[in-house]
Amino acid sequence: MEIVNIRIDERLIHGQVAAMWTGNLKVSRIMVVDNEIIRDDFRKRMLKMACPNGVKLSILDTKTATENIKIRKYEGDRIFVIVKGPEVLTDLLEKGFPLKEVNVANMSGGAGTRQVKKTVCVTSEDETAFNSLSSQGVVFYTQMIPSEAKEEFMPLLNKK
Repeated sequence: MEIVNIRIDERLIHGQVAAMWTGNLKVSRIMVVDNEIIRDDFRKRMLKMACPNGVKLSILDTKTATENIKIRKYEGDRIFVIVKGPEVLTDLLEKGFPLKEVNVANMSGGAGTRQVKKTVCVTSEDETAFNSLSSQGVVFYTQMIPSEAKEEFMPLLNKK
């Protein structure tokens, strides 16, 4: 079992993830971690439909995701973890999930957000979560597609 990528992408599974990332990373399992989606049968069905053929899908809350990783439930799998935002990562880290490096890919804008990069807008709560996670050793970078170079995320976030 190997976690090959952890990605923040509020769209979760979509064309870029299904077509580019899973193949590039040679993923055998996508793990969507979200405490709300697990209670939404419609959204779970949509994620199942979006998951590429031949790739297993786990849709889990933070507690179950952490427990499954700790007991090495997915032995032999190459796991691509996708979450909608940094608050989920905070919850995962508190529960003991191994967070080392995270790709910040897509967080859309709206009222009360600040644009950090073309595809990343953050709220003050997001900023607090990113800074807290970073202070605990989690490294953030941004990379939309595999062929794009990684760019450090925290300097972008902290640039006012």
